[in-house]
Amino acid sequence: MHMFQYMLAAALSFALTAHAAGNPEAGQAKSTTCAACHGEDGNSKVPSFPRLAGQNRDYLVHALQAYQRGTRKNPIMAEQVKSLSNQDILDLAVYYAQQKGVYLKY
Repeated sequence: MHMFQYMLAAALSFALTAHAAGNPEAGQAKSTTCAACHGEDGNSKVPSFPRLAGQNRDYLVHALQAYQRGTRKNPIMAEQVKSLSNQDILDLAVYYAQQKGVYLKY
């Protein structure tokens, strides 16, 4: 019985860790509001709205949390992120980080 409990705990720990890392499919589903300004895949066509595609996941998490805390100021973004959970933020960050963003042509 002890071995079964260990295996169950390990499986649960793995599932929670994977979930805490962010789910890009969930992020895509949650990104519909973001698309109005940042583009469907995070590549905004409007220069005044930042491109999110290809950004570092941790940078996106930090930025969204800063908008929530009010340490990063933008009234539109503050309103958009106020109801996001930590999991929502991780999901969105992972989704946008996996999109093809700006790249240099050589």
